[in-house]
Amino acid sequence: MTLSHDIGPVDTPLLRETIGHNFETTAATWPDKEALVVPHQGVRLTYRMLDWEINEVAEGLMAAGLEKGDRLGIWSPNRYEWVLIQYATAKVGVILVNINPAYR
Repeated sequence: MTLSHDIGPVDTPLLRETIGHNFETTAATWPDKEALVVPHQGVRLTYRMLDWEINEVAEGLMAAGLEKGDRLGIWSPNRYEWVLIQYATAKVGVILVNINPAYR
């Protein structure tokens, strides 16, 4: 089986790596740089701190029995926890399904 993708007219090639791997590379390159700021929650995280929290959530997802290819629905406003779930599901291989009750 081969992976399929479409490349449009762009100058920048695809990275050919997973979102989780890309984030880990970024966190290793700039561990002490600010990665996430959510003023209404009073949250400021460096890449190192954010990567640690993402890994904690990923471990929790696996402990809950979620596996690669499973789907996880989330209904959430803009919060830093949404970012954690987004990256944690990417690292585990779980498909994140965003639920929007406004869509009928």
